[in-house]
Amino acid sequence: MKQYDAIYTGAEKQASDKPADQGLTEAARASLRRSVTSLLVQQQPQGFWCGELEGDSILQSEYILLKWIVEREDDQRLPKVANTLRRQQRGEDGAWIQYPGAKPHLSATVKAYFALKLTGDSPDAPHMRKARDLVLELGGAEKCDTYTKFYLAALGQMHYGNLPAIPAEMVLLPKWFYFHLDKVSAWSRTMIMPLSIISHYRPVRQLPEPKSIMELYRDHDYLHRPVVDFDSRLLSWTNLFLGIDKLLKVYQRSAINPLRSNALRRIERWILKHTRFSDGLGAIFPPMVYIIIALRCLGYGIDSKHVARAERELDRLMIDEDNAIRFQPCFSPVWDTGIAAYALTDAGLDHRDAAVARASEWLIAKECRQVGDWKANVPAAIEPSGWYFEFNNAYYPDVDDTAMVVMALKRAGLRAANAAVERGANWMLAMQNEDGGWAAFDRTIHRPILEFIPFADHNAIQDPSCPDITGRTLECLGHVGMRPGEPAIERAIEFLKHKQEPEGCWFGRWGVNYLYGTWQVLCGLRTVGVDMSEAWCVHAVQWLQSVQGDDGSFGESADTYEDPSLKGQGPATASQTAWGTMGLMAGLGPSDPSVHAGIRWLCAQQLESGTWDEPWFTGTGFPRVFYLRYHLYRLYFPIMCLGRYVHGLDG
Repeated sequence: MKQYDAIYTGAEKQASDKPADQGLTEAARASLRRSVTSLLVQQQPQGFWCGELEGDSILQSEYILLKWIVEREDDQRLPKVANTLRRQQRGEDGAWIQYPGAKPHLSATVKAYFALKLTGDSPDAPHMRKARDLVLELGGAEKCDTYTKFYLAALGQMHYGNLPAIPAEMVLLPKWFYFHLDKVSAWSRTMIMPLSIISHYRPVRQLPEPKSIMELYRDHDYLHRPVVDFDSRLLSWTNLFLGIDKLLKVYQRSAINPLRSNALRRIERWILKHTRFSDGLGAIFPPMVYIIIALRCLGYGIDSKHVARAERELDRLMIDEDNAIRFQPCFSPVWDTGIAAYALTDAGLDHRDAAVARASEWLIAKECRQVGDWKANVPAAIEPSGWYFEFNNAYYPDVDDTAMVVMALKRAGLRAANAAVERGANWMLAMQNEDGGWAAFDRTIHRPILEFIPFADHNAIQDPSCPDITGRTLECLGHVGMRPGEPAIERAIEFLKHKQEPEGCWFGRWGVNYLYGTWQVLCGLRTVGVDMSEAWCVHAVQWLQSVQGDDGSFGESADTYEDPSLKGQGPATASQTAWGTMGLMAGLGPSDPSVHAGIRWLCAQQLESGTWDEPWFTGTGFPRVFYLRYHLYRLYFPIMCLGRYVHGLDG
């Protein structure tokens, strides 16, 4: 660490602190030194960081259910997976939940109960009785979400008629059609494709009676026949789509479907193509599971190269320790490395330091230079670029990762990165939506009607513009020299003004929640050169001050996605305190008392190891559906915040 000592011993230009705050500045410098040391020792020899990405219990339960569907339940690892499931159950009510402190989750509890019963747990065991009673109290297994029903149907525990139709012929629709697959989110596309094959073949693994879960149903009709739950309102989008769904099911089961075989072949080719240059379909857990079932439906043997590879990619997500196996939903190396490298530049390092140089070189090599699905909605000729989230996911670079990486490379200053930085910035500009904002994976138009499609209950059928990504993109474009007055910047600013909540904050699509969105937007506005004394910016800063804890901390629960009245409320966390404090610095500079309070909390809460304790989930996968705990968030975001404070960097 000797090469870094000058960064922390006062050799740098001192931040504009008042003399009375000199002690806090020294404490922040010491805290920064410890945290940077902790981060550097976690860098891999190749130059990247990849912290654990923690999801909820459905990753374990769905893996067990998958193994039973494809008749691989003799896998000797399943008892270890079941051990994780038992540990994840909440004792007081028997529930499996989406994040610590969450309300009971019906679908997660049904899948966990089913998985444990399949692996040998007695339905009369106390933990199983508790879960069963809870499921019935919540409405029974028949009220599960669509994606859970696919697992139940494939194991003979739900009539396929109670699942929405996903006709394979969707892939043959003309591009101008309102429901063309290019108009749904990238992650929905990777799930719809294999699910349409499953929807056609309707595979069923019949289980012996002792393995069934009939005891979880209030209405056993769902096991044997279609039951349609129409909206109580006569005229509604829900009822319209349920009616269309009934017609599609009639067509789907008809012997007269001349386009079906062509559609199935096209989907098969699409799936096989999209697994090339990627760590599984979409490189995320759900489609990686569905593709195994879909390939088996298409006749691929369990030992065929495509099925074997799909299983290997899924198994790579395992973490095996303490006689238990848990799964990550995916890997996050590009995301973690981009943020870590950017945080280190805030701490005063650049390409002259070996760690930042290695990270920069690794990120340059990860630029996505082939055309992906994004091109379908980008009419302009643009040189392929962008970065994805995982180790390999060539068809799905995204704007958020690209912005993070471009900022890190620009700030690190490695000359070899200049061309990649320029390409990445141009690619992001081409991805700007008509409303002025940016989405994650595609250039899109928001189509609210799509949310009523029966299989859209994962609450993310679309990928619309969102304030958090738009804020980060502005921050990135500010670093490459763009300023207000340029059309792309002006359109983005207008989008953010339109999306500002009455309280002054912004919604966070990819992080929890309004703290995340507001921090991203304020830092973006500051870096791109917006006057932070404008009323709407002041309003946002005042909201941050209003939700800051008396001890200087910030915290917000994912409960806010269900109940927005809880904005800015929740247990204090290091990552969210860093976000809130950086937002305050963007608006007020490093000398404001509210900034000092946030810095003081971070210094006081730091562990001897240099990191912070953070059991809470502060990442968002799908709002109201799936949340994430990034294990490095509690380290590199405080580094970013402390670095900006120590160096007087507020944007």
